[in-house]
Amino acid sequence: MYLPTHFAETRSETLQRILREHPLGALVTTAGPEGLDADHLPFEFDPTTGTQGTLCAHVARANPLWQRCAEGSPVLVIFRGAQGYISPSWYPSKHEAHRQVPTWNYEVVHAHGTLHLHDDERWLRGLLARLTRRHEAGEPLPWKMGDAPTDYLDAMLRHIVGIEVRITSLVGKSKLSQNKEARDRQNAADTLDARGQAALARSMREAG
Repeated sequence: MYLPTHFAETRSETLQRILREHPLGALVTTAGPEGLDADHLPFEFDPTTGTQGTLCAHVARANPLWQRCAEGSPVLVIFRGAQGYISPSWYPSKHEAHRQVPTWNYEVVHAHGTLHLHDDERWLRGLLARLTRRHEAGEPLPWKMGDAPTDYLDAMLRHIVGIEVRITSLVGKSKLSQNKEARDRQNAADTLDARGQAALARSMREAG
């Protein structure tokens, strides 16, 4: 990833926030002679385990990922945070000198690590219970695993395999108009706010 110094994101709290708020990650692996492959999975991030934390998810048993990737294989998981188009018309300086062009602002984290497989029911049940509790928390009547018939849930569990990525490094990039004048960055953030893109506007203000 091209990473100019002024766009490098090194704040651990920001890196971890992006992983928590945007859990759908692209798991990039080597598919042998076929080259690179990517699977899009919702991950559970646990910052308290290992040296950098862990990412846990599950894949369908029919997915060849868990058979073709050796235990401990190096992998990359990409998480994209807030993002959006920035018009040069939103910069006050544009209307004075006309020396601005369109751009795209975004947050992204590359989680490097090693892949480990979990093909036991207890591990899978624990993961699914935690994921369910988190993502159902906002529902009026949260669904829980106990709502499903036991035989149905047992059958579903037999069709998945757990994966764990033990993180070795987190590399972040926050391209949020840090290279612009404060008034340009502020007006662009205000415009995003007015158009319903509050998350990107917040990140731009925090980066400034």
